[in-house]
Amino acid sequence: MDLKLTDQRFVVCGASSGFGEAIARQLLQEGAHVVLVARRGDLLRDKFSHFENKTEIIEGSLIYGETLDKIEESVLAKETHGIVFNAGGPPTGTPLETNMDDWDAAWKLVMRWKVDLAIRLAPYFRDKAYGRMLFIESQSVKQPLPSLSLSNSFRAGVVGFAKSLALEVAKSGVTVNVLAPGSHETPAIERVIEKNKASLKISFEETKKKMEENIPVGRMGKAEEIASLSAWLLSPHAGYVTGQTISHDGGSIKGLFG
Repeated sequence: MDLKLTDQRFVVCGASSGFGEAIARQLLQEGAHVVLVARRGDLLRDKFSHFENKTEIIEGSLIYGETLDKIEESVLAKETHGIVFNAGGPPTGTPLETNMDDWDAAWKLVMRWKVDLAIRLAPYFRDKAYGRMLFIESQSVKQPLPSLSLSNSFRAGVVGFAKSLALEVAKSGVTVNVLAPGSHETPAIERVIEKNKASLKISFEETKKKMEENIPVGRMGKAEEIASLSAWLLSPHAGYVTGQTISHDGGSIKGLFG
């Protein structure tokens, strides 16, 4: 299928590893231009050097206004078709293992910058009468995970915000969707495995195997798999899909609407 992404332009946040890196690569392979955002510009240059004529790099942490300013300036300066909101998650922990400093930091890391940046960019896409806004969150927004209380709480808040925004801009040709990935072979899952390993008192590999046994397809997902779905949602083909939270979890969510 031709996704019709050739020469379209996208911003991908958290592009140096995991889902962000995979989505950026998929878009570039489809012929798109990508603004890569991450804290380590040297890592982006190293990983995407062979796409140099189709990439731009914004180096900085997404929790800082200066980085958001750079993204906004880049979007306003050159025609842009969409953005992927993606970043690492907060530390693991049950509610009683956290303190208020943890909650304040998680708010900034998981939710605040996304709301700020979306409010800045949505009017641009609305006035252009076209845009794709995609949030990469977690299956925990549908089925909270015991050791991820900070992520459970703020990612669910992002879903509420995204749904509200989707309804506001839908008639302008702008879509707003959320992907809710389960366990994937990315650096982020290692934090969860380490947390579970400590409580189970078994090895890393044994813990991973036990986690995979609870996934109906019997394995963890690959970042490339979610990247292909993301590319479709960012394409012109997905104009009738908006306000949705779509699981990518190997069947892990137990609810009817997983």
